[in-house]
Amino acid sequence: MKLTKARAAVTAALLAATLAGCGVAGAVTGASVDDSSTTTTATATPGASVEAVLAANQESHAEADDGTYDASSAVTVTLSGSSATASGDGVSVKDSTVTITAPGTYVLTGTLAGQVVVDSSVEGKVQLVLDDAHVTSSTGPAVSVTAADEVVVVLADGSTNTLEDGSGYGDGEGEPNAALYSAADLTIAGTGSLTVTGNSNDGIGSQDGLVILSGTVTVTAVDDAVRGKDYVRVEGGILTATAGGDALKSDNAEEGDRGYVVVLGGTVKLTAGDDGIQAATDAAIGGGTTTITAEGDGIHGDVSATVGGGTTTVTKSSEGLEGKVVTVSGGSIDITSSDDAVNATDGSSSGGGMGGGGNSSQDGVSVTISGGTLVVDAEGDGLDSNGSMSITGGTIVVSGPTASGNGALDTNGGLTITGGTLLAAGSSGMAEAPSTDSEQGWVSATFDSGYAEGTVVQVVQDGKVIASFTASKTFSSVVFSSSAITSGETYEIWVDGTPSGTAVGGLTLGGSTDGGSKLGTVTADVHTGGQGGPGH
Repeated sequence: MKLTKARAAVTAALLAATLAGCGVAGAVTGASVDDSSTTTTATATPGASVEAVLAANQESHAEADDGTYDASSAVTVTLSGSSATASGDGVSVKDSTVTITAPGTYVLTGTLAGQVVVDSSVEGKVQLVLDDAHVTSSTGPAVSVTAADEVVVVLADGSTNTLEDGSGYGDGEGEPNAALYSAADLTIAGTGSLTVTGNSNDGIGSQDGLVILSGTVTVTAVDDAVRGKDYVRVEGGILTATAGGDALKSDNAEEGDRGYVVVLGGTVKLTAGDDGIQAATDAAIGGGTTTITAEGDGIHGDVSATVGGGTTTVTKSSEGLEGKVVTVSGGSIDITSSDDAVNATDGSSSGGGMGGGGNSSQDGVSVTISGGTLVVDAEGDGLDSNGSMSITGGTIVVSGPTASGNGALDTNGGLTITGGTLLAAGSSGMAEAPSTDSEQGWVSATFDSGYAEGTVVQVVQDGKVIASFTASKTFSSVVFSSSAITSGETYEIWVDGTPSGTAVGGLTLGGSTDGGSKLGTVTADVHTGGQGGPGH
């Protein structure tokens, strides 16, 4: 067994939260323009809060829209089989197509085997109130907004609504390609329910911004479930999205203040054949309850991935939380991944895989953790940065890989700790510890023989158990850091003791050594070696 200890800690004060009590004030993400060309690129600042990320991006079109409408001035459109009738102006009906041609409020009720089209060249908002409306198209979108200033789909109180499109359409550039399609900014509000089935491509899609404020929305699509080219914002309601491709997606990579996806509230359940959340720029979660099961990445932002609030569970993913700049400033996050759980990379091939910074550090790439609770279970690296990594607060528990080709901690630019609590367990072949210039102390232990799932490993000082970790899988290295580790003092590593207290990812900050055995001791800043006991 080898035991090492770094220098003492002076815990850094956490910066004030700005969103849901868990953002970090500071510089923001935003757009920068290369003077030598017309290309606009998005940039991100390490440690930026969710609020800061939003402030640097395009403002939502639906900031003041709650989906209310004046029923007395609304036009009622009664859907009936392959035709429809309207109680007022602004509506034309031809064969099985209902076309809305002017701003206003239109209440749709009944069943239509056809299509609803919004084609309004007049400035002003179009409100489509779905009040037990069921539209099925065999040739294209069920609802297609081809021209409008802005469209709001309101789900009437107590209503149940369905939209389903045909298949085999929308493959051309710029063509309508979703069961609920909009060429304009689109908002979904109200307290009713909406079920959308996308048989050709996407379920709900907007060529501009897309906001879900409320309602119960269920989307199933062969490709992306919910896509807004400029942005997707989920602010409330219950959203269940099942996608053959990405579940929530924004793909405007040409404009640096767009292409973002943010979840600020509501209950969101995402199942994806590719990524759960995919953003061309920034992916952020600031509130609500989000559950993701993805064959690809759980949360992916090409520029940044930020979690600052809410409860997020990634039950399955390749890489759980990934971006060039990754920030965790609050909330509760639980990630299970078949590769890296948290990964910061610029996408180049110069970065990954070498524990302890074996490859060159990528400029502008970072992981910053300043608050919240982060629990990860990774088959690849637990926390991985192809650049730098900084921990200033929060509680982080890493159940890392069992194979030696990866590590519970893996950075190319080094890990510094100035606050928070970190427990990282995993294989020892690529094991990495924090930098020795970290302000907060840490203890690192590697074992010649692995210890099995269920083993309790403890950090003890003068008979007091500082930390107890119950392993969820085999491990042969452990790193622990907290404000309880003091420079110059001696610590012991024990196994098979008894934990006590509230557990977070198997970690408790207490317990007893009853029934356990001591493996060795270490003094701050002194590296000692020894042989571990037999594998358990």
